[in-house]
Amino acid sequence: MARIAGIELPKEKRVEIGLAYIYGVGRPLALKICREAGVDLGVRIKDLTDGDVSKINNFIAQNVKVEGDLRREIQGNIRRLIDIGSYRGLRHRRNLPTRGQRTKTNARTRRGRRKTVGSAKVEKPAAAAPASK
Repeated sequence: MARIAGIELPKEKRVEIGLAYIYGVGRPLALKICREAGVDLGVRIKDLTDGDVSKINNFIAQNVKVEGDLRREIQGNIRRLIDIGSYRGLRHRRNLPTRGQRTKTNARTRRGRRKTVGSAKVEKPAAAAPASK
């Protein structure tokens, strides 16, 4: 397995597909990385030479923010929104969708499982036997 940007990439995948396993690298960026590093797109990750791997690693280190740095930056942006009290920050704090989606019926991914709200069925007391005269 080739280790690029601290991630073990799957051996059997083609290079542009395997690079997309790195957090922060999608297919278009993976194609750009391959072009800039001069790596053939059709080659499998197991067939990469050490020179190719080092070229890809160098390009990513110099030009692309990935993995831990990217996660830290995104978390910092969210923390800033929460601290300044913006609307988006409040939505993050309450764990609700931040981009205007409806929440009455959907948003289950963000809000979690349904919690039924309302009164439970209350048992009625047994009717008293009719009084005999």
